[in-house]
Amino acid sequence: MAATIMPMPSFTPVRHVTTHLSVAAARWRGVALVLSGLVAQLGAPGVASAAASYDDVRGLLERHCTACHQGANAPLGLKLDSLAGVLAGSSRGPVVKPGNAAGSELLRRLKGQSQPRMPLTGPPFLSDADVGLFEAWIAGGLAPGSTSGSASSQVSAAASAPSALRTGPPTWRDVAPIFATRCTKCHSPQGQMGPAPEGVVLTSYEAVLASTDRVRVVPGRPEASELVRRIRGQSLPRMPFDGPPYLSDGEIDLVTAWIAAGARDSAGTPAPMPVGARIRLRGVLSADGTLDGLELSTSSGRDGGRGGRRDRSPQPGAGVEVRGTVQSDGSIAVDRLRRR
Repeated sequence: MAATIMPMPSFTPVRHVTTHLSVAAARWRGVALVLSGLVAQLGAPGVASAAASYDDVRGLLERHCTACHQGANAPLGLKLDSLAGVLAGSSRGPVVKPGNAAGSELLRRLKGQSQPRMPLTGPPFLSDADVGLFEAWIAGGLAPGSTSGSASSQVSAAASAPSALRTGPPTWRDVAPIFATRCTKCHSPQGQMGPAPEGVVLTSYEAVLASTDRVRVVPGRPEASELVRRIRGQSLPRMPFDGPPYLSDGEIDLVTAWIAAGARDSAGTPAPMPVGARIRLRGVLSADGTLDGLELSTSSGRDGGRGGRRDRSPQPGAGVEVRGTVQSDGSIAVDRLRRR
C-alpha cells in the first residue's frame, strides 16, 4: 500500500512572532501610559484646580456671602469681602486649608456637611458648579489671582439697598442678613451661649418659622409675632440680647414688613398660616383689653372660658403674658392671660 504523505503545516518563523508580540506590547504600553497620565491628571488633587484662583470665587463671595460676612458685625468675625479676610478665618479658626478642601469649613458649609448650611439665604444654595470652583481653588492651594483686594463694591444690592428702594414685597433674602449678623451668634444649635436659648434657632427660613413648642412668626400679623415684639422691646428681654445697640429702626421696619407681607421665602412664596400653633406673647395690657394694641380674640379658649383663663387679676397698665393659639385669620384665641 502506498504511504500517504501528509502535508507539513506552515509555521511562522519564531522571530516574526516575537516581533509582532513586541510591537503589540509596545503599543499597549503606550496606551497604558496615556491612560495612566489622564487618570493622574483627573485624580491628583490640585491639578484640575491649577487655573482656579481667588479671581474665580470672588464674584460668588460678593453675591452670596458678603451681605453678612463683612464689617464689625460679621458672624464669628468671619469677613469674606477680601482674600485677607477669607484667609484670616473666624474666631473659631481657619475656614480654608490650602490643599485640603475636604477639611475646610467654608466648603463644608457650602455643601451642607456642617450646619447651618451657607449661604443663609438658601435654598437655593450654590450650584454644584459653583461649589466645585471653591473646591478647586482650595485644593489648588488658594492661589491669590490678580484681584485679592476688597470686594465691598460688589456687595449684594438686595441686602444693602434701603428698603424704600426695593421693588415688591420683601423676602427671606432681604431679612436673612439681619438674622445672620445679629441673631445666629446665640440662636444656633451651638452658639455663644451653648444650645439656642429657649430652643429658638434662627439659622434658616424653616427654623425661623418653626412651631415645635410655639410659633414666633404669624405670617401677615407682625403685631402678633413674638419675633417682632422682641426686637421692638415690647416683650422682654429685648433682642438681640447683646444690645444696645439693638436693631436700627430700618432693620426693625424691614423685618416687620417681611412678616406683614406673609413671611415670604427666597422665591417670594408666602408662608402658610400656622393654624392651631401655640403662641406666647408678653406686653402691657391696655384699657381696651388689647396687648399693646394687639386685639385678642374673645372666643372661647382651650378651657372653654370666654377669653380664656385669667390669673392674678391682670389690670390695665400691668405687664402680662398671653398664651393662646393661632386662628385661620391670624388672630389669637386666648387660652390664658396672667400678670407677670
